[in-house]
Amino acid sequence: MRLPTRAIAFAFAALLAQAHVAHAQTTPGAPQQGSTPAPAGRTTQSPPARQQPQSGTAPEPGTGRLFLSATFGGSSSSVVSGVKWRIFQERVDSAGAHQLVAESNEIAPSLTLPDGDYIVHAAYGLAAATRRVVINSNNVTERIPLNAGALKIMGQLVDAPIQPNRLKIAIYVPERSGSEAKLVAPNVKPGEMLRLPEGNYRIVSTYLDSNVPASAPSVAGLPANATNSVINAEVRIEAGKLTEATVRHRASNITLKLVNTPGAEALANTSFTVLTPGGDVIREMVGAFPSLVLAEGEYFVIARRDGKTHQMTFKVPANLDTEIEIMANGSGG
Repeated sequence: MRLPTRAIAFAFAALLAQAHVAHAQTTPGAPQQGSTPAPAGRTTQSPPARQQPQSGTAPEPGTGRLFLSATFGGSSSSVVSGVKWRIFQERVDSAGAHQLVAESNEIAPSLTLPDGDYIVHAAYGLAAATRRVVINSNNVTERIPLNAGALKIMGQLVDAPIQPNRLKIAIYVPERSGSEAKLVAPNVKPGEMLRLPEGNYRIVSTYLDSNVPASAPSVAGLPANATNSVINAEVRIEAGKLTEATVRHRASNITLKLVNTPGAEALANTSFTVLTPGGDVIREMVGAFPSLVLAEGEYFVIARRDGKTHQMTFKVPANLDTEIEIMANGSGG
């Protein structure tokens, strides 16, 4: 199975590339693994570079004009939106900090500054670049390259769209040394554009169970309503391109019932423990017919009521809500 991605040039939204990266659906009790993305596809020529605005008059004595713009990497393609500009004095103040003297969200700002030495900081989401400039009663033009692109993620349950509030998406930077990956974006909303420095990233998508209260026991490090349906995938962000990725979960909503006979009413005051075949606890619940979302696979359930224990194994299909009946006489169906 593959996690499809699509790369689009930012300038005028011209479609540039289609790439694919593989994804892996975790199985109960198994380690989560990502996969290596396929190389980017065909690209088209970028639009011509934006021309810098020019000042029609000489600056006032003791001041100068600073004209700013940003490009994607070493290309001539200009950044058309999303840059936050900040200008700091190069000289530190008594507190050891660089004083902020100007800021702008314009695509290509032009600023009048007193003569002096400055640091220009251009932030594009999580990507940034700096440039030292000197104003000496003159006009200064700076085009700052940003080695950055963007990522947009959508979720699907098999082939059906997943509601955004049912997904928890985190973005990591893989470490070559094999150590734990670095978390760079803990709560990415499906469909939003996340601006990132050029490079390789790992997507971790968790399908959430909306039926579970926040007080319910949870897997360590995951929300209380998290399931074991977790997808890991690797994707590459290229400068000047928007990469669109789709994560596909394979899971179903499962309702558990302890019954005396098949099809009978569920017995109240029953506690359930759902485990992987290896014995790892996924969730503990109490009620007549509690439900939870589980990834496709095989599981083991223990039902306890009135001092008696009943157990069985069951299988979870993909995208098919199912009732699991545990027989109070010890068998199940």
